Amino acid sequence: MIGRLGRMTTHRAPKTATGPTQPVERAVTTGLLLAVIAGLAWTAGMIYTLTGWAQ
Repeated sequence: MIGRLGRMTTHRAPKTATGPTQPVERAVTTGLLLAVIAGLAWTAGMIYTLTGWAQ
């Protein structure tokens, strides 16, 4: 039985093209970055508003 296992083939998944996925990943990263910036700006605006009301 061991003699029958002499040559084993390797089955590899085909490599995916990095071209089409790259713009999508860049768009998602840009969107998340813009969302974080908008959230920080909103938070800063709320702090500014609350400190203005306190005076």
